[in-house]
Amino acid sequence: MASDVLSTYRLQMRGTASGDAFTFADAMDVLDYLDELGVSHVYLSPILTAVEGSTHGYDVTDPTTVSAALGGPEGLARLSAAAQARGMGLIVDIVPNHVGVDRPDQNRWWRDVLEHGRSSPYATYFDIDWNLDPGGRIVLPVLGSDDDAAPPGYPADDRHYRLIGWRHGMCGYRRFFSITSLAGLRQEDRAVFDATHVEVKRWFSEGLVDGLRIDHPDGLSSPAGYLAWLREIIGPQAWIVIEKILAVDEPLEASLPVAGTTGYDALREIGGLFIDPAGAGPLTALYESSGVAYNDIPQLARQLKVEAVTDTLRSELARLCRVIGSDDARLPDAIASLISHVPVYRFDYPSLSAVLPMATAETVSHRPELAEPLAIVALALTANSEAAVRFNQLCGAATAKSMEDCLFYRDARLVSLNEVGGEPARFGVSIAEFHQRAATRARRWPHAMVALSTHDTKRGEDVRARIGVLSQVPSLWTELVGKWALESPPPDPATGLFLLQNIFGVWPLDGVVTDELRRRLHAYAEKAVREAAVLTSWHDPDATFEAAVHAWLDTVMDGPVATELTSLVTRLDKHAQNDALGQKLLALTVPGVPDVYQGTELADDSLVDPDNRRPVDYRARRDALRANSNPKMRVVTAALRLRRDRPDTFTDGGYTPVLAEGAAAEHVVAFLRADNVLSAVTRHSVVLAETRWGDSSLTLPDGVWTDRITGGQFSGRVLAADLFADMPVALLERLGD
Repeated sequence: MASDVLSTYRLQMRGTASGDAFTFADAMDVLDYLDELGVSHVYLSPILTAVEGSTHGYDVTDPTTVSAALGGPEGLARLSAAAQARGMGLIVDIVPNHVGVDRPDQNRWWRDVLEHGRSSPYATYFDIDWNLDPGGRIVLPVLGSDDDAAPPGYPADDRHYRLIGWRHGMCGYRRFFSITSLAGLRQEDRAVFDATHVEVKRWFSEGLVDGLRIDHPDGLSSPAGYLAWLREIIGPQAWIVIEKILAVDEPLEASLPVAGTTGYDALREIGGLFIDPAGAGPLTALYESSGVAYNDIPQLARQLKVEAVTDTLRSELARLCRVIGSDDARLPDAIASLISHVPVYRFDYPSLSAVLPMATAETVSHRPELAEPLAIVALALTANSEAAVRFNQLCGAATAKSMEDCLFYRDARLVSLNEVGGEPARFGVSIAEFHQRAATRARRWPHAMVALSTHDTKRGEDVRARIGVLSQVPSLWTELVGKWALESPPPDPATGLFLLQNIFGVWPLDGVVTDELRRRLHAYAEKAVREAAVLTSWHDPDATFEAAVHAWLDTVMDGPVATELTSLVTRLDKHAQNDALGQKLLALTVPGVPDVYQGTELADDSLVDPDNRRPVDYRARRDALRANSNPKMRVVTAALRLRRDRPDTFTDGGYTPVLAEGAAAEHVVAFLRADNVLSAVTRHSVVLAETRWGDSSLTLPDGVWTDRITGGQFSGRVLAADLFADMPVALLERLGD
């Protein structure tokens, strides 16, 4: 039942062939630790059979079987039984949108289609464009050039497929975004749905699993239709959350049969609360000093979307144009321009009915010469269901490729804002906005997931918290960046500013740069500059520029900048920890079901994947749990155990803001869950360290309240200085309740 899911702990499963294995047996070995931590449900990354050696499991090759490399169905059954014996349950991440086809010999459905073409019983499983090739063959852009030999695993007889170089911009099947190795599935066909969910259905009929996380349902033909079928086969009580990336002003469709999203929206709200709005002006000026006008970012975002549609996704655009059937040469331009004005992943949910006409109006206003082809598009989206579906699928892919995978690597104003589900143009979240959104979640989506770190976040929660502190010291940061630019000039000012924030985010307190950290930062820098696609890219890497970036990185890590970085990190560490603890307590106690991403019960310095999928040292975490001295561990265990002690308070206990009083009131964020739990956190502590709390206070409801973290007891009007004397956060429980 949804109310039974009180918290989750995400484990990244890895098969025995992936190097750093983490199997069902390994998960069983940490069950006792997770139980002691206070976790109610273990949340597993995809566990169906994937490409051999997969480190993440999203490249499923056989959705009908549990991965043998993880332990197979027997291993899953043992893990489920062991969890249930402790009163715990399992949540599993599933991937309905696509399967891995990089090695056809490992995907029997895909290989059968390549061998038999349209006559294959699996031909309808995939969204194949049979008309792209004059001979009716599937066009596969998997070669470096047209003259290359076929990769391993392809049938010798190529009558039903044609291998081409990827630079042609042609693909004979719908992909996951622009990833050729992941082929889209036609889940709108009930036969395909049933075939791909036979194993998932078994989990619930046999009581092995309690809920599902659905990977990217917006990529499907009909997310709502898919979720209705899913609900039908797994039952009315199973917990379902969907990886739905919402725009800041976008509501989740209320009619969907789900508990809510996977929590990117909550992540933005919680993290934004600790960003000091006073830093917006100076940090904007610093970014603009690198040659970027920040007011031009919205136009850049639209331009990047147009480029994503017309270049990266031009095969999908061409197919959509063929479906629409017009010979107007302006049609591709009109579609790309229209998508650039759509602010959401897809708009065919009932609650978003105003999005398309608004986007159309803006497009015509900006490009009046496209009014006629836009009318053709409007007709097609109204009268042609396939055109409407493909338009929405293209829209989501364009948003992901242009925003999260490009713009978020260019905007160097404050990179902790550049997060999946985030909106970097919005510099932080006010206390008023935070309370309003939390109260809305309590009313509408009380069982949605709340996340701070995921396998998809660009930076881990503690890295974002530390970078966010720069919003409180913008002048100091500006001064140092200017000094460092003279001492160790970066190959490009904007690139340097972007990377310096990330380096600061993971820089060790002792200043010792290990070989591992050096490798991680070089790998991150290469990925970041290629994703930004300004001076180099994945498709056309500029070896000279990238070599200059790597040389500069070494200069930073080995030169005088390193000494000053260490000094800065040491100086601001207390404030970074303040914000890390504050956002952690909020994530664990606001409305919703908190997820603890593997290892983040202690401070975590992860950057973007694959860095955030590194193995977790559970021995160190067991030791920290026993010692009960690590501040973050204390916060996590206190909150998770309190959730387990008072499930009704957190599942259906509502949300009531509690406002502080006094000169430093804006530094406190507090709220009640039901009438017996109160969370309070400190924010913007740099200024607070200078001004002090004074007589600022919080008035507690009647009764005696004990802090589950420190053990302190309080009642009535409590001075903030007393409440936060030992920790910058407090988790109060009313005694005798």
